[in-house]
Amino acid sequence: MFHRKMMQNVHLAPETDEDDLYSGYNDYNPTFDTEDLENDIAFQQAARTSHGRRPPVNYFNMSSFLFKDGVARPMTAVHAAGYTKAAMRGSSFDPLGQARGPAPPLEMKNSDSSEEKIRQLEKKVNELVEESCIANSCGDLKLALEKAKEAGRKERVLVRQREQIATAENINLDLTYSVLFNLAGQYAANEMYAEALNTYQVIVKNKMFSNGGRLKVNMGNIYLKQRNYSKAIKFYRMALDQIPSAHKEMRIKIMQNIGVAFIKTGQYFDAISSFEHIMSMSPNLKAGFNLILCYFAVGNREQMKKAFQKLIEVPLEVDYDDKYISPNEDPHTNLLIEAIKNDSLRQIERERKSMAEEYIMTAAKLIAPVIETSFAVGYDWCVEVVKASHYVELANDLEINKATTYLRQQDFNQALETLKMFEKKDSRVKSAAATNLSFLYYLENELAQATNYADLAVNSDRYNPAALTNKGNTVFANGDYEKAAEFYKEALRNDSSCTEALYNLGLTYKKLNRIEEALDCFLKLHAILRNSAQVLHQIANIYEIMEDPNQAIEWLLQLISVVPTDPHVLSKLGKLYDNEGDKSQAFHYYYESYRYFPSNIEVIEWLGAYYIDTQFCEKAIEYFERAALILPTEVKWQLMVASCYRRSGNYQKALEKYKVIHRKFPENVECLRFLVRLCTDMGLKEVQEYMTKLKKVEKLKEIREQRIKSGRDGSARSRREGNAGGDSGGTKGERLSAKLKALPGTSEPYESSGSKEIDASYIDPLGPQAERPKTAARKRTEEDDFADEELGEDLLPE
Repeated sequence: MFHRKMMQNVHLAPETDEDDLYSGYNDYNPTFDTEDLENDIAFQQAARTSHGRRPPVNYFNMSSFLFKDGVARPMTAVHAAGYTKAAMRGSSFDPLGQARGPAPPLEMKNSDSSEEKIRQLEKKVNELVEESCIANSCGDLKLALEKAKEAGRKERVLVRQREQIATAENINLDLTYSVLFNLAGQYAANEMYAEALNTYQVIVKNKMFSNGGRLKVNMGNIYLKQRNYSKAIKFYRMALDQIPSAHKEMRIKIMQNIGVAFIKTGQYFDAISSFEHIMSMSPNLKAGFNLILCYFAVGNREQMKKAFQKLIEVPLEVDYDDKYISPNEDPHTNLLIEAIKNDSLRQIERERKSMAEEYIMTAAKLIAPVIETSFAVGYDWCVEVVKASHYVELANDLEINKATTYLRQQDFNQALETLKMFEKKDSRVKSAAATNLSFLYYLENELAQATNYADLAVNSDRYNPAALTNKGNTVFANGDYEKAAEFYKEALRNDSSCTEALYNLGLTYKKLNRIEEALDCFLKLHAILRNSAQVLHQIANIYEIMEDPNQAIEWLLQLISVVPTDPHVLSKLGKLYDNEGDKSQAFHYYYESYRYFPSNIEVIEWLGAYYIDTQFCEKAIEYFERAALILPTEVKWQLMVASCYRRSGNYQKALEKYKVIHRKFPENVECLRFLVRLCTDMGLKEVQEYMTKLKKVEKLKEIREQRIKSGRDGSARSRREGNAGGDSGGTKGERLSAKLKALPGTSEPYESSGSKEIDASYIDPLGPQAERPKTAARKRTEEDDFADEELGEDLLPE
């Protein structure tokens, strides 16, 4: 037995001495046997998959050959490779079959084939749909619609070609759905609602689109935009029926739309049913707020309270701010906290929290006056409910909002009492309350109290921009403009978007005559508030101060695009154009100013003088009569009316007007002179009567002038002698002298031909050097504007 086993390991020498170099190479593992692969189940299953359809690797691995004695020798071999004993006996070595000649060329793809054309057309349709969506996202709605229509046309061509070469089963339904859906959306975006509804109907009615029924929601939205609320509700309900209950969130949104549609139609009880269901299944802030609105509309106090409590209990799903505060001095932790402090998730949390606070505060202001016997009691109930919830930080804001509500109701005492309750609260709330208190006292012109509370607000929260702005206001009111500018700049350092501080800083620089810096402030503010009339007016005013009328006109033109009916801006434009010598443009803007505000004496006078300069005296009469109506005690305007009649050649009307003026102002010398001259020229008998009256008035005038002169001399002596009693008499005499100084002399020439004008001493716009009267109203100063408008700080917080 042992001998036999030993013999098994003995290898006999070959019969010949020839060394068989290829012996043993045909012994290979049966795993590589390809003859039985057809019967190998595992291999056949693998060949049917994408792995089995991979293209073969075409490369030649030269490392698999060894060269010995100049003869190529494989490292491994099988019979199929062509390595046999004959390889060394003169047979050629051709393992790759190169002797058989080159391989036939690859079959070229036929670009003209029907399948290839269909594939290219399908690709083009997809590209058009993508381009349409991109154009819509960029705001080019017209281009988006054109691309969607083109995609629809090409998709119909594609369907017809497929039907010609194959059965309808090969039609790409997904592509058809996407084309129609995009086309309907683009129609709706371009407010072509009828076309959008028709396109949606094509999708909805086609049974081959399994989920097409959901698009009835979109159809309901279109009907809602068209204010066809009954149809909107109908389609919302149809969509709700076709959406399975597993899609809970979508069903809730559709029910919310149904509730909104019911509110639009005034069906509040049906809306209440929808919102109550939402609040029981998946409560959210919008549904809770709408539920409060519905109960408020039907006047149900108890249900308003319950709905407010439900709104408070809605989970906010916002993490506490504690995670943004570093617990230790670990630099890695601090870097992480700094990175997430203002990231996109944090911004979403802030927006959600801000929205929740807005809903709760609006709801509290809405229901507080009606749920209890008074507004204060109702608001206190809301505050207590909020304090017992996870919105406890909102309670103080509600209290401050209560004070602002008192302000809107003109109840300043209650507002002050409510705000004073916060003097012992934490610093943030104390600063907000003190800011509002400072604002209130500033409005009441109690600068001492306003300063005290402004100091309290700043000391409580040095980084409160509103507090710093109010502090700057109080300092400005006391005339310390440099210090006021420092407070405004500090407010801007804490909050660069504090527009009140930036505006007031610009006004402060104007006071300090730092015009360039003031202009820079207002230009920055214009970049933030593009349509602010006050900012545009200030920029125009600064350019006017800088003596750049062209720029001033440009900014005033922008201003009237914002406030096109402001008569003061229009008159300012007219004045600037008049100074530039453009009479036609000046007339246009003066006339527009007069049209919106026909009581501005300066505008009326300019228009009257314009018509006289252009030889249309009849038109000027209308404006001077308006001035006489506004200022009936000033004889000047009535004399101008009579002068226009005389200048136009209507002497009879002029005479009648002078007679009317004489009855109202019997001691007016100018009127009597014109009466004498007109009567003389017209040969009337009344001339003697008016001459007698004129002499009496002139005699009286001389007596008064002598008295005034003696009074002036006496007051001068009294001042020299230190007599205090004569001072007041001198002042009165000077006023009277100034009043009568404009009266004319008696030796004036008169020509009835009209070639020369009457040299009257009263102000008459007939001459080229006419001096225009100033308006009787006091001109507003920059201090008035500053106190009334610019420094009005908004109440905090909303």
